[in-house]
Amino acid sequence: MSIYSSASDQDSIYSSPGPQNYQVVTASMMSNAQNLNVADKSLLLSSLRAHSINTLPELRRIERIFAALNSPDTTQPMKDAWIYYVNSHNLLNELRGLTRSYPFSSECLDDAKARATAGNGQQGGINFCWAVLDRVRSLNLIPHHARLLASKPAMWGNRPPSATEIDKLATACANEWSRALATLLRHWDGNGGSSAS
Repeated sequence: MSIYSSASDQDSIYSSPGPQNYQVVTASMMSNAQNLNVADKSLLLSSLRAHSINTLPELRRIERIFAALNSPDTTQPMKDAWIYYVNSHNLLNELRGLTRSYPFSSECLDDAKARATAGNGQQGGINFCWAVLDRVRSLNLIPHHARLLASKPAMWGNRPPSATEIDKLATACANEWSRALATLLRHWDGNGGSSAS
């Protein structure tokens, strides 16, 4: 207990329950996805609806299980979970966790999100996350946004940067951001994202 809290603070709505140790997707679910029981399917669906699953690897595991089930009642909850994951900045946070030296550009991700929704009027088909990451890659958005960031005077103590400085910073950002993008896109290796879009 902190010196700033009292015994009554333990039950406060502001008190943190501390780290939670749970695993939604179990090994048996992954190994026998086609024979998923009703209780496990219900657990996965409720976890998606409650947004308690907020990492790309966990969402991909659930997506693979649901793909094996081929059950139409899982499509919309999975789609909604991907939209929430991207729009709640969890995707940006994962990208920035991989780009500590040069944090991934939120403007680049916003550009890709807009382009992913522009084509079909909705948020990227079934898997909005894959659609956004694919736009970053296929439209080669990283070099453009890295150069925009590198040319901002705010990046240089509010002074105009030289062309050499812009090139150097843009290259460093683009290299780190591209590695992070490739790392996240590897979650779809093997099926090329075709079932995700």
